[in-house]
Amino acid sequence: MTPDNIKQGTQVFVKDQQTNMNPRIEEDRQLLIDAKQKGGLSVLKSYLKLSGPGWLQSGITLGGGSLSSSLYLGVLVGFSFLWLQPVAMILGIIMLSAISYVTLSTGQRPLRGINKHVSPVLGWGWLIAAMMANIVWSMPQFSLGTAAIQQNILPGVFGGGPDCFIKDPFKAKLIVSSGFLAVCIIVAMLYDTGGRGVRIFEYIMKAVVTLIVLCFFGVVIKLSMEGKILWREILSGLAPDFGLFVKPSSKLIPHIQQVSEQFQSFWTTMIVKQQRDVMISAVATAVGINMTFMLPYSMLRKGWDKHFRGLAIFDLGTALFFPFVLATGCVIIASGSQFHAIPASGFVADTPDGQVTEKPASNLVGPYKGLLKNRLEYQISTETFGKLTDEQVSLQIDALPWADKRMAAMLVTRDSFNLADTLTPLTGSVFAQYIFGLGVIGMAISTAIILMTINGLCFSELLNKPPKGWPLKVGILMVGVGVLGPFFWKDAAPYLAVPTSLFGMTLLPIAYFAFFFLMNQKSYLGESAPAGVKKLVWNILMAIASGAAMFGAFWSLWSKLRWFGVVLLGIFIALCLVVHFARSKPKAA
Repeated sequence: MTPDNIKQGTQVFVKDQQTNMNPRIEEDRQLLIDAKQKGGLSVLKSYLKLSGPGWLQSGITLGGGSLSSSLYLGVLVGFSFLWLQPVAMILGIIMLSAISYVTLSTGQRPLRGINKHVSPVLGWGWLIAAMMANIVWSMPQFSLGTAAIQQNILPGVFGGGPDCFIKDPFKAKLIVSSGFLAVCIIVAMLYDTGGRGVRIFEYIMKAVVTLIVLCFFGVVIKLSMEGKILWREILSGLAPDFGLFVKPSSKLIPHIQQVSEQFQSFWTTMIVKQQRDVMISAVATAVGINMTFMLPYSMLRKGWDKHFRGLAIFDLGTALFFPFVLATGCVIIASGSQFHAIPASGFVADTPDGQVTEKPASNLVGPYKGLLKNRLEYQISTETFGKLTDEQVSLQIDALPWADKRMAAMLVTRDSFNLADTLTPLTGSVFAQYIFGLGVIGMAISTAIILMTINGLCFSELLNKPPKGWPLKVGILMVGVGVLGPFFWKDAAPYLAVPTSLFGMTLLPIAYFAFFFLMNQKSYLGESAPAGVKKLVWNILMAIASGAAMFGAFWSLWSKLRWFGVVLLGIFIALCLVVHFARSKPKAA
């Protein structure tokens, strides 16, 4: 079979899939053509009516990762990084727009195009990295959703304590996580039905995203009405402060200075490290590598082609950018106004001589003591610390200075139960737990469902099968391994998404560079290949986005693996180059 026949067969295959998945495609295409001829508001109305894939992207990006990153950005740096996530999303939308342009111009599944016209290392690396991200990112979603049910929604039933209906903690967690898994699988299987099922899927995502935005927008309005938000400080957070990459926020510095001079470096180093991790996490959760896989295949599944290129970019700019920026910005504002540089209650008094008058939240006691254990180990050396009994450690922690204890209380990683306090001014303390818990469950379950859907698409493409039937179902079920997350992660459930997102950041450049190079392959795009000024603009924007992704990946590898991470990155780049030149070498006659 000749290459031309293969290409023709691929296009026929995709066209058949489009027709099967979206029988209204011809009607939608004609609607766009007529609207463009009329111009003005007709185009806008048609775009609003036909938007869809952008809402699926919002459904996954407004999940546990974005929630946790935004919350902990507020806790660690207040409003100082309000600019970060909008910038990260703009860079992500640039690359997603490029992906949509390439996909809709050719009507072909992009993996085969990357393998043939760029590099099979980048192509298969993109697919495998997306599948890895799906599985790894699913674990904090299950942990977050399970924790919300146990702590916020039904603590008296599934809390796993002597006063609960189900007293065995393991049994309670097993029931909740199993139910969470069952719901995710059932909804994800809707995507296999195509047509009506996909539309229902998109409607659900639109509803969830809208409710998330409205919920946190209401929190900010209420806090503002009560005078708890200083808009001057918030507006200053829109100006980048790159100094926070190397120093704590200005509000934490006075508290660090009250610690004994010899231990100030301990808290400074730990805070800066946490700030960097959460910053990278915030960038990584704006657009993840699995989102780059979801977009082209969801558009092809709907039957979109080159007539839908303008709609695709509009869809990303409205259904993805604005909900994401509004939701994450409101979460940062709410958490920053209530938690930044404020100790968690119940651990320390307001003054060294004061008395603690309330009990701390039980779920924070372990993380709080963990921070103080690290502080104690820094003081007496790891070797000496290892020889102490638990009782001796406890006594020495109790003897630590008030200033150190207050620092630990400020930095302790709150769980969903504690973070529900951000809704207290709006709804009251009782309803806050239920509303916040439902919001967290909505985020976690929607993200887990889409991760399953993406993995089904990935597995189908891995086998070079149509995205339906048993390949899609097997891919969906693979992500069910995330149900193990609640049993293996013991830290605050929202914070688990931070290290997971750092992992995802290291994979993102694979997708960005794959499509960067593919966009410049005239042999693949043909007459649709950008030329002249249009090509220059595309390349400048994609270079900025890809360069930023590479910087984030390098920073993540260096912060976690040091030189070993750099070596791994070098090996991957070398492999890409070797395969590229081996394929380019003329074959002997």
